[in-house]
Amino acid sequence: MNHTNKNELAVRNRFLFQLFLVSCFLFLVSCAQQEPSRTEIALGNTLCTITLFKHGNENIYNEIFNKIREIENLMSVNIPSSDISRINAAAGIESVQVHAEVFKVIERAVYFANVSDGAFDPTVGPLVALWGINTGSENIPSQHKIDEVLPLVNWRNIELDESNTSVFLTQRGMSLDLGAIAKGYAADSAAKIIRDANITRALIDLGGNIIVIGERSANVPWRVGIQKPGHKRGESIVTLQLTDKTIVTSGVYERYFKENGKHYHHLFEPFSGYPADNGLLSVTIVMDVSMDADALSTAVFVLGYERGLVLLESFPEVEAIFIFENMEIRSTNRLN
Repeated sequence: MNHTNKNELAVRNRFLFQLFLVSCFLFLVSCAQQEPSRTEIALGNTLCTITLFKHGNENIYNEIFNKIREIENLMSVNIPSSDISRINAAAGIESVQVHAEVFKVIERAVYFANVSDGAFDPTVGPLVALWGINTGSENIPSQHKIDEVLPLVNWRNIELDESNTSVFLTQRGMSLDLGAIAKGYAADSAAKIIRDANITRALIDLGGNIIVIGERSANVPWRVGIQKPGHKRGESIVTLQLTDKTIVTSGVYERYFKENGKHYHHLFEPFSGYPADNGLLSVTIVMDVSMDADALSTAVFVLGYERGLVLLESFPEVEAIFIFENMEIRSTNRLN
């Protein structure tokens, strides 16, 4: 082989090697753009997982999680600059103009407080703070302290002005806590972004607030398990087959503490100031709107089985599963 041919061969080999490197780079970039699932911590240390399968990419995931964090920054009672914190700080003093989304969620919370006769009450904040469940400062308050804060828990003392989206708590010491409805709103907001992007198959799990979009595969619904209370996370007691639905569970086994052998959970009866004690371990709601399912699961749990069924008669599109302390399972007729 002459000198010229050797040079040509060397040039060709360098070109092929560079082409190989470029191809590898493009392959890696392509792989990086594909992100079937993403999990982040948000909404008060909640493990939030969005699964978009082959449609997942950095931009859409960023949009979803940015929206979730925006909602948290607006509605968290633990963020001093949030609209909810500003409302609480101005309780008994003045009304506070809030973001339209905050007004919408509070308005819906008041609706569910009304239809449940206060079993769901967004002004439960003073009780939540008093018990301190999941804060590291859990305690059983004295009856005297409970009696002191109970008059502050009254959804009827929320004044809403739709004309300028303002909210006023009429008594000093009142405080809103949207923990039983805001997560559902965040799930609905994530679902809207996904559907607006024309993604027809996805799974949203915001710490138990689940939305399934489309089908698991062609003509095959999603299989969603309901946690078996008191057992290892992920161990199901019931499995449902769902398409385009949300499923939300309120139960005694996620946020609680024990003292002298007694179990104290975070689902309070606004009337008594104590955790609801009615023989239920969990209530699961299946419907179309996660925000509504969030509120209903709490309301029905607090009301108990019989009164909860009466409330559900007003929502014929809703399905419910009740799990009792003896692990008995009952459901609405549509699931039987």
